[in-house]
Amino acid sequence: MKIVIAPDSFKESLSALGVANAIEEGFKRVFPDAEYCKVPMADGGEGTVQAMVDATGGKMQMLQVTGPDGQPVNAHYGILGANNNDSGTSTGSGTAVIEMAEASGLHHIERDRRNPMLTTSFGTGELIRDALDKGINHIILGLGGSATNDGGAGMAQALGFKLLTANGSAIGHGAAGLSQLAEIDSSSAHPLIADCKIEVACDVDNPLCGPNGASAIFGPQKGATAEMVTELDNILSHFANVIKRTIPENSDNDIALFPGAGAAGGMGFGVMALLNAQLQPGVEIVIETVKLADIMQGANIVITGEGRMDSQTLSGKTPMGVMQQALKQDIPVIGIAGCLGSGAEKILQQGMTAIFPIIPSLAPLDDILSNAHENLVQTAQNVAATLKLSI
Repeated sequence: MKIVIAPDSFKESLSALGVANAIEEGFKRVFPDAEYCKVPMADGGEGTVQAMVDATGGKMQMLQVTGPDGQPVNAHYGILGANNNDSGTSTGSGTAVIEMAEASGLHHIERDRRNPMLTTSFGTGELIRDALDKGINHIILGLGGSATNDGGAGMAQALGFKLLTANGSAIGHGAAGLSQLAEIDSSSAHPLIADCKIEVACDVDNPLCGPNGASAIFGPQKGATAEMVTELDNILSHFANVIKRTIPENSDNDIALFPGAGAAGGMGFGVMALLNAQLQPGVEIVIETVKLADIMQGANIVITGEGRMDSQTLSGKTPMGVMQQALKQDIPVIGIAGCLGSGAEKILQQGMTAIFPIIPSLAPLDDILSNAHENLVQTAQNVAATLKLSI
């Protein structure tokens, strides 16, 4: 019997690998001789680096970079291991996974100090630069959780792009500096960018500007006032116009209108326009990178899950991606979640065999989080025991 365990993390309690380990522990109490394949999963958001490093036997890279407010922060990214076909070789080629929030995340700035006119994505560019310096030729960048609204300008500066004012001096950091932009000189950009495949895990379809753009939709949570939102939107529009005017390959493409251009304060736009990156749903990138379809071959059952399964799970979250991959091979799928919310029944309608919550009784949230491992093991054992009845 082959059992594939491919869950996301349970936020604030267990990593994706921790969830997979607990499910395996519970199942082994009933099926001790089964073949278990654990594949920690993610959808491009928080935990993606750790999950993909765990899934491929990779390694973490730690370095100090520039935080969103200009102060140094410690950040990490992952280099995938030998279980991935693009893993590193003696020449340094391979796949790196970077989360923007690590260097440029909102959590780095206290709520009363947040100002998206001033914050910069420079640190994210430093992470990308470090990976390129190591010879990495495939980068997966997860967007989300950023404190910035600079369209990826800071990222570009860290990678050697010269963002210049009308008198030829370098602009300052953040959207405020971007308002002075007159020209972009890419002649000094990192030489390995052109040879690096960059995939961006992005699960929003907002354009760069306008009422559904980066500033209007995401600016307020980053500290923007109503007046600031208007100014930020104008600045990003100006940035897009300068890129169209000064970078020939973008002159015929209105990338600012592309779905996802407004992700992470316009970082989606910046990586598409300046790094030739491709935006994709995060879970699809992870599924492809960890070779989940190959791992599933010959499986009798697939177990997936996340901390909360509800209607949002239907929108590109890990359990849906895993389920869709399993159903292509006619493999039954069971979901195990920390809890269930409104709309969970719609997941069953899409093809999941069953969904089980792990919370055994009402309890304070702290107790629920601290007991997640034990509750998950017990639930997995119960699921396995029920399955055994049908064998």
